[in-house]
Amino acid sequence: MPLQPEHLLDYLANESETKYKSDLIDLLMNRIDKLCFEECQIDRIQCTLTPLCARRFLLKLRIKNGLKLEDLPKFCYSVHKGVIERDFRNKTVVYRPYDTYLYLLDFLDIFFHGDYRKLNQFISFEKWKDALKIFDDRIQNRNENFKYILMNNYMIFKYDDRIHVININEKYVLCNANRENIVSLELLLGLIILYAQIYFPEVSMKLIPSKYVSVSTMVPHDVLLKIKDKLPEENISKIDQYFWNVFAEDLDALTQYCEEIHLQMDDNENLEIMLNISVESNNYIEHNKRLPLRFRDLRLIFNFITRIYNDYYIIWVD
Repeated sequence: MPLQPEHLLDYLANESETKYKSDLIDLLMNRIDKLCFEECQIDRIQCTLTPLCARRFLLKLRIKNGLKLEDLPKFCYSVHKGVIERDFRNKTVVYRPYDTYLYLLDFLDIFFHGDYRKLNQFISFEKWKDALKIFDDRIQNRNENFKYILMNNYMIFKYDDRIHVININEKYVLCNANRENIVSLELLLGLIILYAQIYFPEVSMKLIPSKYVSVSTMVPHDVLLKIKDKLPEENISKIDQYFWNVFAEDLDALTQYCEEIHLQMDDNENLEIMLNISVESNNYIEHNKRLPLRFRDLRLIFNFITRIYNDYYIIWVD
């Protein structure tokens, strides 16, 4: 049997001789550098159309680990930036640049070109009042279609269905977040607040440190009274159709991504639905290792909350 990837992982995890592990890592590093700087970007057509690392994931490896622009294959990075910009401008691209990373300055250059140097300075020195003034002016006076929220360590932007996250401390940006992991409760809370402001502003939420973010919505008592005791055989109302046929399935699907789900009646006989969401899903990669929660996993949660809020809460409360 030939050498397998898991053999290398086991060796690095269990080998006691530091020198041998170091030599193996050096071999891997040399191979990566040779692929990036000699084999791939030297052929500019190949680097542009069919890079030798899928979706340029080796750029992500370098950027997330604090390497500077001079440590990157420069032509490859320029193509990478161009793909993100073309996608933002709704132009044809070779591949959709989901889960891609840019340096902060280049992100600002693409998305806020006229103000990008000032914004880079304001964000770098945490002059938030000046930075937010520019963002608000673009929304209010230049009709730019985006929403944002500032947290302690992150700044999150939403353009239509695309999410971009500035890591303030590391000065890089995750663009078009999709399959990437949600790495902290602070980031998770920021995403929930941002979506709540747009889609379900009266939903309550609370951060339970080191555990989860708790999100609560409700179905008013007046709505519950309209649900039949059993599903009618004909002329089924929208309320009966949902709560008899779909509601339980929605909750079952949510158990994949929520730490806990609680249903209870409050003092006014409203049905309170509480979703406790952590940065780990309830899907397992191994027997006792849970998969991290990903950006795209939140779609199911947000769709459920939006449905309850718009169809069975707000129209009845108003």
